[in-house]
Amino acid sequence: MPPLLLASSSSSSPALAPPRPSCRGRVRVAAASAGVNGRAGGGGGGGGFPGFLPAAVERIRDEPAIRLAKRIERTGFSQSPILSSCVRPLKQQQDRDPVLLLHGFDRYTYPLLEEAGLEAWAVDILGWGFSDLEKRPPGDVASKREHLYQFWRSYIRRPMVLVGPSLGAAVAIDFTVNYPEAVSKLIFISASVYAEGTRDMTRMPRFVPYAGVFLLKSLPLRYFATLLAFYKIPGGPAGLFDWVQIGRLHCLLPWWEDALVDFMMNGGYNVLNQINQVKHKCLILWGEEDGIISNKQAYRLHQELPDAILRQVRECGHIPHVEKPSEVLKHVLDFLGTERRPEKAEQGSSLPSTVGGDNNPVGGGSEAVPRRWKNWHRNILSRTSLLISCYSLLGC
Repeated sequence: MPPLLLASSSSSSPALAPPRPSCRGRVRVAAASAGVNGRAGGGGGGGGFPGFLPAAVERIRDEPAIRLAKRIERTGFSQSPILSSCVRPLKQQQDRDPVLLLHGFDRYTYPLLEEAGLEAWAVDILGWGFSDLEKRPPGDVASKREHLYQFWRSYIRRPMVLVGPSLGAAVAIDFTVNYPEAVSKLIFISASVYAEGTRDMTRMPRFVPYAGVFLLKSLPLRYFATLLAFYKIPGGPAGLFDWVQIGRLHCLLPWWEDALVDFMMNGGYNVLNQINQVKHKCLILWGEEDGIISNKQAYRLHQELPDAILRQVRECGHIPHVEKPSEVLKHVLDFLGTERRPEKAEQGSSLPSTVGGDNNPVGGGSEAVPRRWKNWHRNILSRTSLLISCYSLLGC
């Protein structure tokens, strides 16, 4: 799911060194109130939720998701504002590097990072998540990179630890190679970095990717993808329904199909030739039972990055930061050289078997998905290139 994300309401951005020449004029960050046009494209607003969220947010029962959803705000970008969704850190820390979580992060590890004293930001990349895209800004890789740079330039303004789950890892690599001064360290989670983009779709009639996007939003495929993402499905049938509602929420915004098709028709992310250009220290986290991206790619990435540490998470699927938040937190704090505050308890959840960072069943517990069944699902996906391209865009 996309992050439930920040906005600043300051009226201007501090002057910095002028950006290098490029496509930079297209996306400039100028502060705007998160409430301006905040209801565009949404139907929420009840129960304390931001008005721009789809009304379906009120059907969600997962308490951590509800808490973080209520913190989502939007920032304005440029003279024709793109109100971009993000979550503000509870406290800014000048004595350590801030942590920026890219799309696909989740509401379980995020509060644990805050409790550990980290300055944690989260942002939806241009074209994804809960941003206001009513004016249909360009969704190509260069525009996404520029959008992220202007966000950093306006609100963070110092080297950051960039965290990229799934496709967010490709976003992080592309950004770091182009703006190495903005990044201090990198953390990849189940990194989707070896796909060669969606270049085959650039020659297709537009109705083909639209058909794929329509299928991607469908409830059957969302259930399918949710089952595939987990090693164990938490919470039983009721919990599965909640996971699907959360993961599908951003798909209900009226511009979602157009933004995704535009990205696909522009070729998507292909960072194969950029991996060995990353000179920063990196942490690679991977679920040993990842049913979407084989953990063999973890070893390949570890070999190709000049300065990287690999940590595998046992009995875990594609989203370790959701299934094993405590373990992910430990690895992150070890990597950053930060001690965890022992007096802080982990976030509670209506899906307790997920939040605790272990696999002990609580209140009915969960059942492991049979390996043979999950491998069958992976084989189906691997033979359906359109679905692979569409699904990987979500970053879980």
